[in-house]
Amino acid sequence: MKPDAKRRSRIVSRLSAIAFLLPMTLGTTAQTSLRGTPSQHAAPGSHADVVAPAAPARPPAPPLPGSFDVRQFEAMAQALVAEQRVPGLAMAIVHNGRVLSARGYGVTDVSAGQPVDAHTVFRLASLSKSFAGTLTGLLVNDGSLRWDSKLSQYLPNFRLSDPDAARRLTVADVLSHRVGLTHNAFDRDLEQYVDYRTLTQKMAYAPLRCLPGTCYGYQNVAFSLIGDVVFAATGDFYAEEVQRRLLKPLGMNDASLGLEGIQASPSWARPHVRGRGGWVSVMPKATYYQVLPAAGVNASASDMAQWLIAHTGHRPDVLPAPLLATLHQPLVDTPSEIRGSSWRRQRLQSAGYALGWRVYDYAGHRLVFHGGAVQGYRGMIAMLPDLDFGVALMWNSESALPSGLLPTMLDRALGLPAQRWLDEEFESPTYFVEASQSKPTAPAAPGSAASASTAAPN
Repeated sequence: MKPDAKRRSRIVSRLSAIAFLLPMTLGTTAQTSLRGTPSQHAAPGSHADVVAPAAPARPPAPPLPGSFDVRQFEAMAQALVAEQRVPGLAMAIVHNGRVLSARGYGVTDVSAGQPVDAHTVFRLASLSKSFAGTLTGLLVNDGSLRWDSKLSQYLPNFRLSDPDAARRLTVADVLSHRVGLTHNAFDRDLEQYVDYRTLTQKMAYAPLRCLPGTCYGYQNVAFSLIGDVVFAATGDFYAEEVQRRLLKPLGMNDASLGLEGIQASPSWARPHVRGRGGWVSVMPKATYYQVLPAAGVNASASDMAQWLIAHTGHRPDVLPAPLLATLHQPLVDTPSEIRGSSWRRQRLQSAGYALGWRVYDYAGHRLVFHGGAVQGYRGMIAMLPDLDFGVALMWNSESALPSGLLPTMLDRALGLPAQRWLDEEFESPTYFVEASQSKPTAPAAPGSAASASTAAPN
């Protein structure tokens, strides 16, 4: 055969292969049918099967209102760290694929005074759950998993108190907190330094509220079973896959996983708790780093700007639009989220949980959200898809004050009437250390006041 003929033959063969593989690829691009709870999210007549809608071509985002002044929000952030109302804070704001602001405020440690900047790393706590859902979606795209894959296929020794429930549990159930266990099962044990492997074995004796896929119960330990599934499906540890598939390609160069990851960062924010004389820095508590998918990621304002840009659809080379549509599709109602803080009571009309993300109706607009809390750290991330707008906040203390920044910015972006969300404590109570424990220099002993922590149901 002549060279040109050989070349034409190779091209034809490649095109034929692509034509054969393309339908298979599209069929696995995170579009697997997801079993959902009968709710407002289920498609009519679908017996609660939830399939993410095809993502239409997105028109350009509308401009933000003229009253949305980034400098004003930066000034608010600066005011929050004035006189150490909170020690340090990082904020990222994006719109239409552009970074409007990614800065740090205050100090990493009240006893040292090193300033927080755009590359200072904070512990993300439960904001980490969005990374677990996203990584799993990429494996679904690859064909390594399906959303409806049974956990028993990858973890044959996994047990629940009902054998049928263990056989029924799917990947999507784990990532949407529909395992069937009571809320925050085994979190108290985790906080007392019981190891993760022991806790997964204790699930065999834990009471079930419902069969998997039929009710919502927020989890940290059970949620992190997805890390074991990732290892079984890929042969690589969860942390390595997150680095390879997400952090590196998205340019999240400051981000890491685990306690060693944050401590190795050139600049990282120390956690702070309240002492009688004000904020006291402590060592990061290692407990929730045992559950990397639930609470193990560390990142800076610069990193979170890139995460927001990717999840608002501007990195299709890494996160294709059909995958995002699936990740942000609520699978179960979470009505308790409408109660609680003032902005939730006044602004939220409905709430649900998707795959590592919460999804709210915020004053008639879709809001994709998650919050996080562990000892000495708090954080929030939110996106308004209609506006192609996103914001992330992280701070290194147990104050709830900065949480008022989020609804303030959302209201301004949506042109809603101004409300006074700042300068009031809205979230769950903070945790205190007694005067005798005001200067711990090592991880607090289990059961001590300084060891109190929570990966709250955010």
